[in-house]
Amino acid sequence: MPVFKVKVKWGKNTYSDIELNSDEDPLLFKAQIFALTGVQPDRQKVMLKGAQLKDDGWGDLPVKNGATFLMLGTAEELALEPEKKTVFMEDLSEAELNTKLDLPAGLVNLGNTCYMNATVQCLKTVPELKKALVDLRPQGSSGIVDSLSEVFRSMQTGSCVPPLLLLGALHRAVPRFAEKGPNGGLCQQDASECWTEMVRLMQNGLPADNTTKHKSLIEEYMGGRMSVTLECTEAESEPPVISVENFLHLSCFIGQETGHMNSGLKAKIKEQISKMSTTLGRDAVFTKTSLIDRLPAYLTVQFVRFYYKEREAVNAKILKDVKFPLQFDAWELCSPRLQALIEPARAKFKEIEDNKVANALEGKDGKPKSSKEPEPMEVDKEYEIEPFSFPDDPGSNNSGFYELQAVLTHRGRSSSSGHYVAWVKGDAPDVWYKCDDDVVSPITDKEILKLSGGGDWHVAYMLLYGPRVLKVPKKTSDETSEN
Repeated sequence: MPVFKVKVKWGKNTYSDIELNSDEDPLLFKAQIFALTGVQPDRQKVMLKGAQLKDDGWGDLPVKNGATFLMLGTAEELALEPEKKTVFMEDLSEAELNTKLDLPAGLVNLGNTCYMNATVQCLKTVPELKKALVDLRPQGSSGIVDSLSEVFRSMQTGSCVPPLLLLGALHRAVPRFAEKGPNGGLCQQDASECWTEMVRLMQNGLPADNTTKHKSLIEEYMGGRMSVTLECTEAESEPPVISVENFLHLSCFIGQETGHMNSGLKAKIKEQISKMSTTLGRDAVFTKTSLIDRLPAYLTVQFVRFYYKEREAVNAKILKDVKFPLQFDAWELCSPRLQALIEPARAKFKEIEDNKVANALEGKDGKPKSSKEPEPMEVDKEYEIEPFSFPDDPGSNNSGFYELQAVLTHRGRSSSSGHYVAWVKGDAPDVWYKCDDDVVSPITDKEILKLSGGGDWHVAYMLLYGPRVLKVPKKTSDETSEN
């Protein structure tokens, strides 16, 4: 794959060491120039030795290492007409309607790229990840981190963003995503593979804050740790083997009896495997016990819904209805050590909830409230948010309580076909957004629960849970002085 390092001259500015891949569409190169200059691709005139670069191919341009392209174009918006015309809502396009309704920005489908768009929309719901990428200064690189940074920044100001630069970076990092079908168009890809690759690439290219003990921001906020114990069931005298495994997601395996995400996750706590026994000198049956010893702030759960059918040579889909909660408690998946550590925060949650119940049952005079008596409004009471991480482990979850914040779904019968959509939680209570490429629409959490499967409707494939936030009433000046 011919890749060159070239320069782009724009006015008085010169940008060096820009990667140009002549196997890719020129629009991807223009997207890189856009990330550096802010000049939209459709307003760029790019020339090399007097010949203009066309959008449909590189032609006979003498591209080589060190070549200097000249770009003409302006980053300023074009002047508007002095008189405003009346525009009715029904006359607006989907993208324009999203802007008017203050909806999240959508992403243009560049040809079977819904898997990538849905992944980006879900990962964007991690506030710390979004901030790190938006604040990242562009380096002119064509890697995943810089490309995601450009997309996230563009999504802050635009209602519909074409992720051209990101698609090119993904193709270079994972060449199989650039595969094309018989008609010359891009093939559909598996969204879970895209999710895994993007997170892995960010893990290697997005460092954590220097004040933490973690090497990367992904490891800090999305990485967990599992304590694994292997015990030989055929030789009880053989000492157990204890090890530590890191993970970036949990897998929910779907069996005939699996009806809920919790049972699918708990089924993998204990399993039987075959392994060489040092005591018996042969392969023996071992009991493998896997318990979480470090909970990340943001927990990813993958539903294992695809399996390979040899006869049809496709990744067939398990359509079984498997329920999942809007609020998830990871207590039963944790090691005894971690359970002891998260108990104090859980006690605070219980105290707050018990107080709410008591206030709902009793009036100010201490007597049981009448069923006709309205609930007290505490609009004048101020609250403060308790930290969701352990003081010595930033990015962890110190309670085991989670709230669902993003769902990636698949509609179809095979991972290499069908359609992927992201469903992300909004800031207002019970408000979610369906992000179907460039079309974004508001929905409710009741519609989210319908994504559990059982038919040909959108089925949950990847779930992203964030830390459940504990709000405690602020102490008054009188209460503070008493302490």
